[in-house]
Amino acid sequence: MVRGIRGATTVSQNNIDEIIVKTKEMFEEMIEKNHLQPEQVAQVIITVTHDIDAAFPARALRMIDGWMYVPVMCALEIPVPNSLPMCIRVMMTVNTATEQQEIEHVYLHGAQVLRPDLQVK
Repeated sequence: MVRGIRGATTVSQNNIDEIIVKTKEMFEEMIEKNHLQPEQVAQVIITVTHDIDAAFPARALRMIDGWMYVPVMCALEIPVPNSLPMCIRVMMTVNTATEQQEIEHVYLHGAQVLRPDLQVK
C-alpha cells in the first residue's frame, strides 16, 4: 500500500545550520516513529515558506545514513496570507502495510499549530 507521511517544523532564523538541524530532526523522528527504511520511500517532497532560502532542506535527508538515493525535491509553499512563517513541510510517499490511522505524522516546534489534532498520539 502507498501512504503519505506528513512532517513539518519551523526555524527561528533563515540560516543554513538551523534549517539543516531542524529538518534533520524532523526526518529522524518521521523515520523512527514509522519504522521506515529508505527502500520503502518512493519520493520526498519538501516545501518551504518564502522566508527560507539560505539552504536546501533536502541536504538534511542526505546526512542520514542510507538515505542518499531517495529522490527528494524542494519547492516553495504557496504564500497564503497569515500562514505560518519560517515553516518547512514534508510529504514522504512510502510503501507500507501500516494502516492509514496508524501512520505517525510529525509536527515539531511552531508547526504543531498546523495539526493539533495529530499531537495527541
